[in-house]
Amino acid sequence: MTDRFRLLVVDDELRTVRALSSETFEVRQALDRQSALTACRTWQPHLVVADVHRTFLSGADLCRQMRSVSTVPIIVVSSNIAEAAKVDALDAGADDYVTKPFSVDELLARIRAAIRRRGDHQPEATQLAVGDFRVDLAARRVHIDGHEVRLTPKEFDLFVYLARRPNRVIEHRRLLEEVWGEASRDHPEYLRVYVGQLRKKLEPDPSTPRYLATEPWVGYRFNPSATTA
Repeated sequence: MTDRFRLLVVDDELRTVRALSSETFEVRQALDRQSALTACRTWQPHLVVADVHRTFLSGADLCRQMRSVSTVPIIVVSSNIAEAAKVDALDAGADDYVTKPFSVDELLARIRAAIRRRGDHQPEATQLAVGDFRVDLAARRVHIDGHEVRLTPKEFDLFVYLARRPNRVIEHRRLLEEVWGEASRDHPEYLRVYVGQLRKKLEPDPSTPRYLATEPWVGYRFNPSATTA
């Protein structure tokens, strides 16, 4: 049982829990914010699905509190379709944002995509060294010029995808599909938020990025050395 993927569902309804329960997932339910935070500390789930509605904090507030105790990937489910709500949740630490109504198959697809990207069951015991960066793929740690930089799970996934393709322009839709899944290809706000967060953590001067260059209307290019034009 312990080798199954641990999935924490933050919701006071059993419908989602039942839909996600399977031989693959070991699912636990948290009925409120405090029990969710406690489960993150003690049970250490591989992924959290948080259904945000009137009984909980906003998606952004819940993510911020979870990020204070864990780096676990978080998928926020909400009926709020406003782009500002999505950006706030992503900026606060969410890895994906699903709006209602949605099908269980869509949610399962997003969970499977997160599992594949995270690679919890098949960690790569390898190092990626490129330019000023060294990445421990097994421990999911990034070092720049010998100093460790703390990245959230989704920041790490995005950075590694770019770092494996240095000096190449990667189109917006390609990044969205590869890092968030096909269902996210029409959500450019994901990239704006996460590239902005990576620049704050990795760039000597985020206002004039050298490592993470923008190719207007096309995508982004990773320059592995700060001296690269």
